[in-house]
Formats: sequence, structure tokens, C-alpha cells
Amino acid sequence: MTAPHPQINHTQPPLKADHGHIPGTAILKVTNLTVRYESGTALEQISFELNTGERMAVVGPNGAGKSTLFKIIAGVMKSEGSSVKVFGAEPRGHICIAYLPQRSQVDWNFPASVSDVVMMGRTRRVGYLRWPSNADREIVKNALETVGMQDLAARQINQLSGGQQQRMFIARALAQEAELMLMDEPFTGLDTPSQDELFSVLDTLRSRKVTVMVALHDLKLAAERFDRVMLLNHRLVGLGTPADVFREETLNQAYGDHIQVLVHEQQVSVIDDTCCGEDGHSHA
Repeated sequence: MTAPHPQINHTQPPLKADHGHIPGTAILKVTNLTVRYESGTALEQISFELNTGERMAVVGPNGAGKSTLFKIIAGVMKSEGSSVKVFGAEPRGHICIAYLPQRSQVDWNFPASVSDVVMMGRTRRVGYLRWPSNADREIVKNALETVGMQDLAARQINQLSGGQQQRMFIARALAQEAELMLMDEPFTGLDTPSQDELFSVLDTLRSRKVTVMVALHDLKLAAERFDRVMLLNHRLVGLGTPADVFREETLNQAYGDHIQVLVHEQQVSVIDDTCCGEDGHSHA
């Protein structure tokens, strides 16, 4: 488990929002991305572009390379012989990218309040040796208001529901002034009202031209609530609108013969989908 705060590096200077941005370029362009580990190939020849303000779902079996893709885009991992450009420049050093981890990767017993975590979005921008200014506090306040958590600012993070945890992460990214958010399985374990609240926040982000990539397993959510879908299984199996990608033959290419795919009037069901853990379930 890791704490929900960055490792402190006192020699790291503040980063700028426009670091390396080239006017007129796509917010994200990936060309021939290949990642290999000793155990095998994680990603192979992945190429795509993302448009400003777009909401894209990244779906595929467990271990298909979704988290690896996000970490490379965020600049956490490096790849050889490929091109990943954020506003035309290398992703490392960009303050405009926010990576929102899976909730299972966070130590929720870490003693921090909601406002503490959201203020960490400002820390990466202004540096670790400077006290927050009144302007920083106002940005944090506005971020919490955007996600509907202004009344929970003082609450300890271990007292939050799953949906509140995700909205807190989005508030931290807003405090960072992120223009590209990479969200790893944000809907896992959330009930329908919590999912609807999260989508309401995502709609607000769209109105602000914030671009969002979301890794998820629920194909029905991907079909109903996203502009485009990337179907991934180490390679790019499909990319386009949900209607174009969610075809039985394409889904079978990604998930294999061990599952049954049912597509009826744009309703997608995956039965016995072992990608989501040992207990197979349906994304009906």
C-alpha cells in the first residue's frame, strides 16, 4: 500500500502548467508504443490521438496493459523506441497530467484530511518548501466545491465512501490545474448513485475542456457514457465510438473464447468475464 501523497524531493523545482507545450498540437499523441518486460509484452505498437475535452474509456481484460499505458502517459514509466507526446512534448515534467490511482493502491489509514490531500495538488506546482498562500487555499476551496465536497474538507480520508474518495482525487487534480486526467478503475465498487455523482463531475470537467481517460471493466458504462472507446489487450484491438468497437467479433478478439459476449441493440453483456477477478460476473 502507498500513501495518497507524493514522495518528497526537496531538490525538485516547481513545475509549470505550460511546460513544453507546443501550440496547435494534440493534447495526447501516442505512436508505436511498445513495452516489454522479462515476463512478456505489456503493450505492442499502440498508436492513437486524444482530443481536448474528450472522454475516452479504456477497456480490456485484466493484465491487458491499461495501467502500464496510463503510467507511461503520465511520465511515471519510460518506453523505448516509441513516441508519447503531450501537447507536442515529452510527458515527463508536465504538471498538466494527473494520474488518479486505483483506490486499492492507497493507504486510507494515512492521517490526512480531505483538504490536506487536495492541497497536495498545489504542492507539485509551487514546490515542497513553500507554505500555501491564500490563493492556493482559494483554489483548493474551489476544487472541493466543484466536486461537491466543500462540507467534507476537514474529514479524515478513512471516513470517506468510495465515491467520495474518487471525487477527492478529482479535486486534487483540479487543484493541480490538470488538463489531462488518467483515472484507473474509478467506478469499481461504487453503487449506481455514486457512479451518477461521479459522472456529473466528469460532465463538469468536459465543460471546462478537461480531457479524461478512464480505465474500466464495465462495458455497459463505456458504451453509454463515453465519447470513444479503446479496446486493449496488449495491442490495440479496437478504437472508435462504442457502436463501432463493441461488436461481437471485436470483443471476442480482446477477451478470447473463455467468455460469452452478447450484443443487442447497443447493449453489451460479458458473461463469465474472468478479467475482473476470480469471481466471474456479467457486465449487463
